[in-house]
Amino acid sequence: MVSMKMETETLLIEQAIAAREKAYAPYSNFKVGAALLLADGETIVTGCNVENASYGLAICAERNAICAAVATGHQDFLAVVVAASPLASPCGACRQFIVEFGKDIDVVSVDPNDTSKRLRWTSDELIPDSFEFEK
Repeated sequence: MVSMKMETETLLIEQAIAAREKAYAPYSNFKVGAALLLADGETIVTGCNVENASYGLAICAERNAICAAVATGHQDFLAVVVAASPLASPCGACRQFIVEFGKDIDVVSVDPNDTSKRLRWTSDELIPDSFEFEK
């Protein structure tokens, strides 16, 4: 597990909470924000969940952030912070999506209403024995 500096984690939490405010969740009212730390240790890409009347077409905050990063040419990530209330871990699809880009990505889930409430894993801990296809 990469050890993030406290100020880096604090900034990621702030960015994830800000991204959460942009979420489009009119059906569940479960807003989620994510902040993804790129390999340079400084650049942060955010995402929020976007729901759809056809529920299967919704996209989670974590995947939204990863897609935004990939679309701008980035594929190496150090950490992702997820802000949701109540506190929640990434769904199975997001776990597989995160581990696609590395087994040692720090994943932190935080409650935006009480940031002392946090859960932590590495991407590999979230989805051990993940599906892999030889590249």
